[in-house]
Amino acid sequence: MGKQIVPVKSVVYALSPFQQKIMSGLWKDLPTKIHHKVSENWISATLLLAPLVGTYTYVQTYLEKEKLAHRY
Repeated sequence: MGKQIVPVKSVVYALSPFQQKIMSGLWKDLPTKIHHKVSENWISATLLLAPLVGTYTYVQTYLEKEKLAHRY
């Protein structure tokens, strides 16, 4: 019932602050990746953005007409 020393193996992973190659894979061929994503999902993007742009345009036009109506 004595004390036995049990070796504990642990590995600590850390990134060096001077290592710049970690994020390079994200930026490599970025225009190609963006084009690929847009060409795959253009219908979904259109269905999302069209109502938003339409609403924004309507509100801006309405506000401009309201400003002009109060001039006279």
